[in-house]
Amino acid sequence: MKPQVRIQPEDFDVSAEMLALRAATRGIGAVVNFVGVVRDENDARTVGAMTLEHYPGMTEKAITEIVLEAEDRWRILGATVIHRIGVLEPGDQIVLVAVASGHRGDAFQACEYIMDFLKTRAPFWKKESTPDGERWVAYRSSDDAAAKRWAQP
Repeated sequence: MKPQVRIQPEDFDVSAEMLALRAATRGIGAVVNFVGVVRDENDARTVGAMTLEHYPGMTEKAITEIVLEAEDRWRILGATVIHRIGVLEPGDQIVLVAVASGHRGDAFQACEYIMDFLKTRAPFWKKESTPDGERWVAYRSSDDAAAKRWAQP
């Protein structure tokens, strides 16, 4: 099944996306999802809003490649990735990664893999609005460390 990858400013309905994923695929025994949310604090700074930008076309391609890599490693039957762009406020949903599989282990691992690589390889830029002004969110070495654990021998 071709991965469903969408970049959009609109919010998403997790339940509707999960139902659509399940309806599109037979043989599912497990569906795992991750929803990322805008925090109201980051690096001890209050966050009033976050602006997410991306590189159209390149971003979708990068995410699709990540999902296809997960399909090569685990027995997954379908995947949906939705990432929002634009101005978001604390509590708003940013990203949905949903993975369907015949068994929970494959679905859990593939979902975590996809999310780890979204953080390191998908071309997104985040700018936070704080009481001290706007600032671009810096790269986190912890995201790189999370992705490195998936290296195959």
